[in-house]
This record gives sequence, structure tokens and C-alpha cells, in this order.
Amino acid sequence: MLKPSKMLLLALILVLCLPSLALGAVKVEFWHSMTGSRLQVLENLVNEFNAINPDQQIEPVLIGTYEEGLTRFMAAYPVGQEPGIVQVYEVGTQAMHDSGMIIPAYQIPERLGETWDFGQYIEPIVRYYSKDGNLWSWPFASSSAMMYYNADHFRQAGLDPDRPPRTWQEMYEMGRQLIEAGVVTHAMSTGWPDWMFETQLAMHDIEYANMGNGREGYPTAVTWPNQFTDELMEIWGKMAKDNVWIYGGAEYNANGAFNSGEITFLLQSTSSLDGILNTVGDDFEVRTTFLPRLSDKYPRGNVLIGGNSLYVSNRVSDEELRVIFEFFKFLSRTEVGVYWHKNTGYFPATNAALQALMDEGWFTQSPNHLTAFLQILSGKTHGNAASGMRMGPFAQAREWVRDALEKIARGEDQRAALEYSAQQINGLLAEYNEFLGE
Repeated sequence: MLKPSKMLLLALILVLCLPSLALGAVKVEFWHSMTGSRLQVLENLVNEFNAINPDQQIEPVLIGTYEEGLTRFMAAYPVGQEPGIVQVYEVGTQAMHDSGMIIPAYQIPERLGETWDFGQYIEPIVRYYSKDGNLWSWPFASSSAMMYYNADHFRQAGLDPDRPPRTWQEMYEMGRQLIEAGVVTHAMSTGWPDWMFETQLAMHDIEYANMGNGREGYPTAVTWPNQFTDELMEIWGKMAKDNVWIYGGAEYNANGAFNSGEITFLLQSTSSLDGILNTVGDDFEVRTTFLPRLSDKYPRGNVLIGGNSLYVSNRVSDEELRVIFEFFKFLSRTEVGVYWHKNTGYFPATNAALQALMDEGWFTQSPNHLTAFLQILSGKTHGNAASGMRMGPFAQAREWVRDALEKIARGEDQRAALEYSAQQINGLLAEYNEFLGE
């Protein structure tokens, strides 16, 4: 048995050399909104990070939908109950910038006396989440919208599965053929209908709001209804009247109808891809393609970046910030980006991960995963419309867009529905700007 003096010396050595045993790991809470198949993938990554960093631990907490997550963070911060990391969807970008609650991403390395190459991230993602040329949130789970379709339905209706609809008129005509052939009773639905509306504007290089889409100053009004939305809503209203389009609710609600074969077309986020493929299995052939356009008389813009990024509370200690930065470094590893993409459908955040996927022939093996990249690379790469909107009350604005689309799906006057919602959003913008003193 060791003498007391030697035991004291050993204890001192353990304290000095193994501080984690004496003081415990530094833990950082991470609020997120990943559900479904994405939840397990995220938990796998966090568990891997924690296993290789026993002194630095991330504690993930599912806090509900994207909208609920943003609301809860804004409510928790004033009372000191916010997490170290919060996942916020793209709609919350301006609100987070204006909040005064976060450490901008580009300041994290310099605060810790380190450097970091933000040029390693995919350019459209960096452009969306940057302010004055600096990245404010950490790239993580970016997506875009694309069209999923049931190739077996095409064959049953005598349609060519290699020729999906490229325009909304073709969507209407094919939808009618599918219904008349008795394949489905409704042909199409969408996830995130408000985002699909925004994306259609961006795809035709039309800004959603004034002040350069909110990128040249705080917007005071939306740009619609206008000629483009009149034409788009006319064809959407026609599709609803003839049962081609059925309103599927918010977020991921419409996925179930597609997975069960009740509809042929689903407009949804790329982040649903692996969940859909795993759910459908061998029941039918799932294919993906670009979103339909209205017509070529309008210029070509691009689809919008969606998904989410990670923000850091500005009240974390330097010790906690070190944990956070190490976690962000981990998420930026090439093999982590490859795993995240392959198992969710979200874009890999780094150019290196994208290159690795290409080098291993992943997109040849799984062309459905290639669609989103081809779509975003085929459009306009710069400009305020393609870069996306910046609005403080964006989450609330989306509720009014959904309200208008629900009315149009029920057969109500499309112009009146959009005008009413535009008025409500303009009121929200006025209140927000007055609050900020703009």
C-alpha cells in the first residue's frame, strides 16, 4: 500500500495531468430541430465527437420545429437560459443578425487566437449566411427544393418517366393524364408551400421584397402581387380546381402522401431525400428532377438555399467556446460532410466533401443525390433574388403566405388572397423597422 505522502503526490499528479478527471468535462448544450431519419444521423455525429473528445461534450436537445426553436431561443436569452449552440433555419437569419445575442461565426477563431479558412465552404451557402462579406453562422445543414416523382405512376399512365414536367403547364397536363388514367386522384403536393412560393420568385430572378431583397437595407414592402405571381397563381389555382394540386400543409406533412403512392409529384427539400428513399424502399421507383418553371419569358434565376445553420450565444465562456469551435471543426471534416450528405440529402458544407463524393462516384451510384447540385449550379450564381431574402419578421411573413396559398387551393380569388397577405407582411415590416429605429 502506498504511504500517505506518496498517495498525496499521486493525487496531485492526476489533478495536474488529467484535469478532466478532477474537474469534469466542459459541456455545451446544442438546441436543434432535426426529426425523423435526420435525428439519428445527428445523434450519431454528436456521439462520435463526444467519444473522441471526453473533455469536451456536446449535449443535443430537440426543441421542436424550426419556428419553435427560433422563438424559444429568443425567449430564453433574456433570462439567461439559452444554449451555447442553436440551430436556426434560414428564415431566422436577419432576426439573429439583429438580435445582439450571438457571436458571429467569423469572430470565433480570432477570439480563440486561431485562424480558420471560411473559403472551404460551398459558395452559395457562404453567400446566403454572410453579412458585409463576413460569415455570421456556421454552415451545417443547407438544402434546396427539388421535385420528387413516382416513375411507376408514369408508366401506368403511359407517360415517359424520362420526361418529367419542366413547366407548370406541363405539370397540369401530366397531372390530368394521371388522374384520367385512374392512377391517382390528386397528382401533386408540396412541402413548405411558403418556401416554394419564394423559390419560384427567385428561380425567375424576381426579388421577394424591396431594398434589394432586404440585402441593401431593411425592406419596407414585398414586391408582390405582380404580373409573375398573377400568372403563377392562375395555373396553381387551375391545378387545384382540377384536383392536380392538393394543398399538403406546412413543412414535411405532404411527404406521407408521396411515400404511400397517393400522389405522383412532391416538391420538397433535398433534406427529405434519404428519408423518402428509406421509407419507399422497393415499393416504387423514386426519381428527382428540377422544379418546374413558369415560362422562359422570365429570366432564369436560381433556387434558394434553405435548411439551417448554427449560431453561438455571445454569453458562452472562452472554455465553452473552445468546445464549440472544436465541434464545428469536427462537422467540417470531409468524412463527416460525406456521411451527413449520404444519410440526409443535405448539401455537404465543404468543397472537399463535395469533391470526395464526386471522386468516389457517389453521384453516379445515386443520381437522385446529384439533382440538387445540378439545379443550383445551372442557375444564376449572383444577384439579390438568387441570394435570398433578408427580413426580420420572416417567420411570421411565411404564415401569411401559407394563408394565401390555402385560400387559392380552396378556389378563392388568387389576387385578393395575395394582396391581403402582402398588406399583413408590410405591416410586420413597418413594426419591425420601427422597433429597430430604421
